[in-house]
Amino acid sequence: MSINNSTNLCESEVMRKEILNGNGIGAEIFDFISSACHGFVDDIGVSISNFDFSAIDFSRCVVFPGFCDVHVHFREPGFFYKETIASGSLASARGGYTAVCTMPNLNPVPDSIEHLKIQRDIIEDSACIHVYPYGSITVGQKGEQLADLDGMAPDVVGFSDDGRGVQSDEMMRKAMEKAKALNKPIVAHCEVNELLRDGYIHDGAYAAEHGHRGICSESEWMQIARDIELVKEIGAKYHVCHISTKESVDIIRKAKAEGVDITCETGPHYLVMDDSMLQEDGRFKMNPPLRSKEDRDALVKGIVDGTIDMIATDHAPHSAEEKSRGLEKSAFGVVGIETAFPIMYTYLVKTGIITMNRLVELMVINPRQRFSIPLGCDYSIWDLEEEYTVNPAEFVSLGKATPFEGWKVNGRCLATVCDGKIVYKR
Repeated sequence: MSINNSTNLCESEVMRKEILNGNGIGAEIFDFISSACHGFVDDIGVSISNFDFSAIDFSRCVVFPGFCDVHVHFREPGFFYKETIASGSLASARGGYTAVCTMPNLNPVPDSIEHLKIQRDIIEDSACIHVYPYGSITVGQKGEQLADLDGMAPDVVGFSDDGRGVQSDEMMRKAMEKAKALNKPIVAHCEVNELLRDGYIHDGAYAAEHGHRGICSESEWMQIARDIELVKEIGAKYHVCHISTKESVDIIRKAKAEGVDITCETGPHYLVMDDSMLQEDGRFKMNPPLRSKEDRDALVKGIVDGTIDMIATDHAPHSAEEKSRGLEKSAFGVVGIETAFPIMYTYLVKTGIITMNRLVELMVINPRQRFSIPLGCDYSIWDLEEEYTVNPAEFVSLGKATPFEGWKVNGRCLATVCDGKIVYKR
């Protein structure tokens, strides 16, 4: 996609005043973005030629650069009944996102140039925002044979077998060595299969009280610990998906202190929910699961102190039928790209846990920096004062299963612009 540089938000004082209209919060964020993004973005611009700004009361609105989610599941090719690239990208735009990275658990799996091209053609034809695919680490995500990393490298943002952990130490070593040579990150879903024991929620108090099979914390953090030792040995770029346990936070914090090239993400649901909030409903089932209050507190601390680098939704749509079978039988995965910013703003920023500046780092700056994703004329306009109740019937995504149904939030996206074009308007 081409970048429209018609007006530079960082340099235009006239536009600054028109947009901000004396709003203190807006001005603070504007100035923070102007300085923080300098030097790595292509441009931060606002095209005003094709949008009627007169209809917006900027005294209560803020303009944000396009959010970036490095972990989504748009189910094409192979599972279009769950989500399409068209519906997923539009849902992203409704959430203020202008760039996303799509996971490879598709059919066919993007494990070769030929298979990747199928997905890239759909993206080219139907995406309304920037969609960057991952290539799989192994053929068919089976963990048995290294995929064609060399061939896919020019067209992917990194390599992942998300949905499955790479069980073989030697296979992960080979993947890291190859990814290092290609200057691409390994993006790891960390899970030790032999420790899962058919669990489907956290191995905690709720599981014990309600007779459910639990997933232990060790299944996550033990593989992170293994991978960190490999990163120390090889020097690869390494990113950990959706961390959920206090041990994971501690291990990553220690690795960073030792200079290991590691980043990580967590999801909004792990920061504001725990297993005491579970209900007997498939919309509370995701992998990793909602953990204990102690785990949630550790994740929040990791967000505050910088151990956790970014917020990613792990947006994972399924059909209504697939999510209607209760905790045990429903498919793993919940949607979240349309609610991420309102949830984080309402329950982390407005409560004083983090600043708005920090939220911009987590949702814009850090993911773009780590994955070399440029920011051009991409932005969204938000009314931060509007309060409403999360209603999945209003979602653009084909998936409606959210644990936040019924939650009261502040912050409504009024419009999103990508490459200077309006891609969503309320």
